[in-house]
Amino acid sequence: MMELKDFKEALNFAFTTEFWRMGVFWTISLVLSYLQLFTTTLFSRTPISHPRCSPSPPPPAATTATSTPTTSPTRRPVCIITGATSGLGAAAAYSLSMEGFFVVLVGRSSHLLSKVMEAIERRNKNAHLKCFQVDLSSFLSILKFKGSFQQWLMDSDLHSSVQLLINNAGILATTFRLTAEGYDQMMGTNYIGAFSLTKVLLPLLENSPVPARIVNVTSFTHRSVSDIQVDKETVSGKSFLKFKKYPCAHIYEYSKLCLLLFSYELHRHFGVMGKSRQVSVIAVDPGAVKTNIMREVPTCISYVALLALKLLGLLQSPENGVRSILDAALAPPEISGVYFFGGNGRTVNSSALSYDTKLAKELWDTSCDLFLELQLAFKDTSF
Repeated sequence: MMELKDFKEALNFAFTTEFWRMGVFWTISLVLSYLQLFTTTLFSRTPISHPRCSPSPPPPAATTATSTPTTSPTRRPVCIITGATSGLGAAAAYSLSMEGFFVVLVGRSSHLLSKVMEAIERRNKNAHLKCFQVDLSSFLSILKFKGSFQQWLMDSDLHSSVQLLINNAGILATTFRLTAEGYDQMMGTNYIGAFSLTKVLLPLLENSPVPARIVNVTSFTHRSVSDIQVDKETVSGKSFLKFKKYPCAHIYEYSKLCLLLFSYELHRHFGVMGKSRQVSVIAVDPGAVKTNIMREVPTCISYVALLALKLLGLLQSPENGVRSILDAALAPPEISGVYFFGGNGRTVNSSALSYDTKLAKELWDTSCDLFLELQLAFKDTSF
């Protein structure tokens, strides 16, 4: 039975604007995505789905007189997946190991990473896996990962490059918590962490001898944002301190819209540099998936929310929800700057605000400034 404390917590949460925003706005946003998918499929004269392609293996790290078999670990494309301790990240790790990737699992818990690796190895005896404990809300942790990862590539005789980066890690926090750098933890994990990890790994992605790809996992909740500020105080989450109640739904939506704006701007960035086909950037929305993302929401409320989505036919298991992520990861190399949703290689348009190029450029500049500040703060750090 529900304890009195839990009941009061649920009741208090039910009387917040965040609860109604999540219950009403998010459901409408999800339905709008499916409606757009349906109408586009019904009335479009051109196909909107993209086929999956087999990943191209990079050459071995060292040039030898004899060729290396494609089954060798040194001939497997390397994929990094953040948030791989459960849910979509774990499902993607298994599926991509089946596609022939050397999958690098990244997560905050070494214990959970080990459990996921063991589960994958039981299902795929030929899986090649490596895990790293990383806190995406900590810039220092990201820097340590970069050093450890590059050293691992060298020790494993793997090519010094990355073929696929999937920024999947995300949290839905219900209380205000600061990172070591003084940022809001949800913004630090969902957006700043993804931006920073991508920036530090860009040299390895650009060094790939075969087309590389960045996949950013965003959310239909971004459609609930009608206005957005991209100054340092807001991007870092510090501006949300002025609210009496922590605006968890607003910040989650905001972080996912930032990830979309970043995806499109990075796509344009590579296009200007003439490298759009060497490193492609794709945003993906898996829809409503039954994961532990709502673990901080009162238990009875999260249960009712998941039940309602299930009755509406909108709730997916991680095994089904991961399809859009796999579509994005395995789409042809020339596909970039699109928004995958609905599985079967299908794409839709994200919100009109997400295509605002001026806003995206401002966010890019602000994010780069924050990134530079973090670099300067840790410039004397050695690993």
